[in-house]
Amino acid sequence: MTSIREPAVAGQFYPGDAKRLKTTVRRYMGEVPEVDSPRPKAIIAPHAGYIYSGPIAATAYAYLAQANGDVSRVVLLGPAHWVPIHGLAASQAEGFATPLGAVPIDLEAREAILSLDQVEIRDDAHAREHCLEVQLPFLQTIFADFSLLPLVVGQATPQEVAEILEIVWGGPETVIVISSDLSHYHDYESARELDEATSKAIEELRPLAEGQACGRMAINGLLHLASKRGLVAKTVDLRNSGDTSGPRDRVVGYGAYTFC
Repeated sequence: MTSIREPAVAGQFYPGDAKRLKTTVRRYMGEVPEVDSPRPKAIIAPHAGYIYSGPIAATAYAYLAQANGDVSRVVLLGPAHWVPIHGLAASQAEGFATPLGAVPIDLEAREAILSLDQVEIRDDAHAREHCLEVQLPFLQTIFADFSLLPLVVGQATPQEVAEILEIVWGGPETVIVISSDLSHYHDYESARELDEATSKAIEELRPLAEGQACGRMAINGLLHLASKRGLVAKTVDLRNSGDTSGPRDRVVGYGAYTFC
C-alpha cells in the first residue's frame, strides 16, 4: 500500500476546500506584478498562514512559474518546529498530500542521500510540520507534474546541507525551495530594520545568525552552495504581518528571494 503523508494544517494555515484553495493561490499569484527576470534555480518563500504570508510567497512563486513545464523535481527544505533533529529528516512516505492531491516523493533522490550521516528517516518530524506543507499548493498550481524531496532541517551545518543539495542539484528539471520566515515578534519598525539587514546578508551570500530567520540552517546551506556555484541572490519581496494582516506591535517578517 502506498504511504501518503496527509495534510496536517489544511483548514488552518490555508483553505481546506480544494476549490477555495486553488482560487486563493491563483488570486495571490494574480496580484504579483509581471515578472521579467531569469527563471531561478532556487527560491526562499515564507510559511505562515496564507492571510499573513501568502502574498509574499506568491511573489517568489511567480518567478519560479516561468519554468512552465521544464521542472519535474522540487527539493523542499524547511525548519523543524515540533521535533528536535540533529541533521536532516526525510520521510518514508511515498507521497505528500494537500486538498489539491498528492505529490509523489522522488524515491531515487531520497535513496541517494540516505547514506549520508546527517540524513535519517524521521516521519515524526514531518507529521505535524507546516513549513513544507504550505508550499505545496503553490507548487501544485504552477507545476502540472513533479516529484518532491521534502526535508526537515534541524541542527545542521551549512556544509551538511550543501552536501545534500549538491547531490540532488540536477539540471533545469530540478528547483530548490527553502521555506523560512524572517524575524519574529518585534514591533513593526524594528522588524523592518532587522529584515532589511537579513535581506542584505542573503543578497551578499553571507550566513545568517540566530534570530534572523527560523529557516536559517537550510538558508545557510543554500548560501554556501550558491557562493560556490556563482549564483546571484535577489530580494523580490519583503514585508511583514503588519503589512498583510495583523497588528504592528508584534510582527513576523516575510521575504521572497530568488537565486539565478
